[in-house]
Amino acid sequence: MTKLNSLETLLLHEVQDLYSAEKQLVKALPKVAKKVSSPQLRSAVEEHLQQTEQHVNRLEQVFGLLGADPKARTCKAMKGLINEADEMMSEKASPATRDAAIIAAAQKVEHYEIASYGTARKWAQTVGRDDITRLLDETFKEEEQTDRRLTELATSGINQKAAEQMEEEDFAE
Repeated sequence: MTKLNSLETLLLHEVQDLYSAEKQLVKALPKVAKKVSSPQLRSAVEEHLQQTEQHVNRLEQVFGLLGADPKARTCKAMKGLINEADEMMSEKASPATRDAAIIAAAQKVEHYEIASYGTARKWAQTVGRDDITRLLDETFKEEEQTDRRLTELATSGINQKAAEQMEEEDFAE
């Protein structure tokens, strides 16, 4: 167990947590992409997988700048978010409804990452590590961009299609 006796050790602890979170996402995103029916959403998930691989690489750079070996500290929050998404994706659902649910699950992940990267970025800034701040800020901005893209996909048709499918199913009964 690491002693959290300074903001820099707390920063390292958070980077280890983020490293675990990103590595979990690298494994989970291909499974999500297979469940998506919207071509635009599938493209967004696949692009985010590529970004997530870059996030892992950036975190490895941060470890080097902190003089530490890349080591993940199991991110229980991400594990829970992924488990929740897995459960939801295994439910019987219309394609558009599943897509809407996938967007919701992905936005929960993005919001967690935005909070975590935002915190780590500010800690790096506070301890005067501008090199680390820049790397974390780059990922922070990409996470925000992904969240905006997911919102755009949801509100530009996917949620409406899910609502219409429900109405169609109600009339079919």
